[in-house]
Amino acid sequence: MKIWIVLPAYNEELALPPLFEAIHSCLPQSNLEYEVIVVNDGSTDNTEEVTKNYSSKQPILLVNQPQNCGLAKTIQLGLTEASSRANKDDVIVAMDADFTHPPQLILPMLDYIEEGYDVVIASRYVPGSRVLGVPFYRKVLSGTASWLFRLCFPTPNVRDFTCGYRAYRASVLQTLVKDYNGEFVSQQGFSCMVEILLHLRKQKAKMQEVPLDLRYDRKPGASKLKIFKTIFETLEIIWRNLKNR
Repeated sequence: MKIWIVLPAYNEELALPPLFEAIHSCLPQSNLEYEVIVVNDGSTDNTEEVTKNYSSKQPILLVNQPQNCGLAKTIQLGLTEASSRANKDDVIVAMDADFTHPPQLILPMLDYIEEGYDVVIASRYVPGSRVLGVPFYRKVLSGTASWLFRLCFPTPNVRDFTCGYRAYRASVLQTLVKDYNGEFVSQQGFSCMVEILLHLRKQKAKMQEVPLDLRYDRKPGASKLKIFKTIFETLEIIWRNLKNR
């Protein structure tokens, strides 16, 4: 089993070095083979140069988008690239490139995958989770979204529909990519993570959560979340999926 780690990155030159080092200190010590796929979303800083420098020391693949396309297209490209390279028994992990998601959490995620789960979500809403440095309005927004999605789309073991830190059984993502001809994301912003999860829900994917230690206190740059746009997209995806259910 090989671990493929997808990092959608936009202007993350400061966050990537400690993240690369944390990944390298965690997975090889557990005798796990891994490869990182950095999808550089048209960054205007030194994200590309930093990634190239570390790729000489670690198994890192750089995929460049010539211009900024946003999270949705970037995560779709990264997951599709990983799916095309992975064997069906591999695991594909998606996480933020800003070093707010601890790589050590990959290990308990893999335990659940080995138990038979298809998707494992790093969740802010299970016992043992911690959220540090997140602004109050972000907590309200994510908490409201969690309540709405649990109400409209109840899914066993799932409370956190929006967190992008997830582990997927490769075969499940390969089926998703094939079913949608690689175009499985229609949302433009952060709500794309909900869209992916709802697709997998329709596939009857077996899901589980692990507690997340979300560390916004060590995020080196400003948040890229656009509040009102995200609220609108969230309501839109709820309406569209309820209508098509």
